[in-house]
Amino acid sequence: MDNTFEISFFLGELIFTAIWLIVRIIVWISHKKIDIKREAMLLLMYVNLAVIIRFVFYPMATVNGHVQPLVFDPNAVLPLKVNFVPYIRLSDYAYKKDLLVNLIGNVALFIPTGIILPVLYKRLNNFIKVVAVGALISLCIEILQLPFSKRFSDIDDLILNTVGVAVGYGIYALLKLFRKISKKRSE
Repeated sequence: MDNTFEISFFLGELIFTAIWLIVRIIVWISHKKIDIKREAMLLLMYVNLAVIIRFVFYPMATVNGHVQPLVFDPNAVLPLKVNFVPYIRLSDYAYKKDLLVNLIGNVALFIPTGIILPVLYKRLNNFIKVVAVGALISLCIEILQLPFSKRFSDIDDLILNTVGVAVGYGIYALLKLFRKISKKRSE
């Protein structure tokens, strides 16, 4: 008996959106108010996470212009597809172009996270805190990939995603510094 099932990109994003909205509604009800500026920033985080979901969980290649589904096959879950050895799989790429896409893509995908987190959460007020939260987000994503037979959890992804968060925080810190300097000059 075939127990596999597929989660289309549309259904995956629909599930993510439903969870996001439920959480936001619960927050609105508990706070008894809606802060429009904050919700706009949270919307940026939603878009950021939606893009991450697209590129992390669904195959890069499309067929006839359609994103291929995420496949769950309970018979193929074990053994788990995990790499704990840094940089060992980087030599698996036949073409340097594919290696560069992987390296740059994994970093670039998380740059917005490093910018948005400190704007959204005042407690994330330094490099270490933002990078730690970004690394935890990446770790959660790597863990969520485990049951899907066509996905692979890799320490390199965790490292590169975390570098992306660090770069994003660096951009945030530079923008904050430039803003502070320009504010002082205008006084």
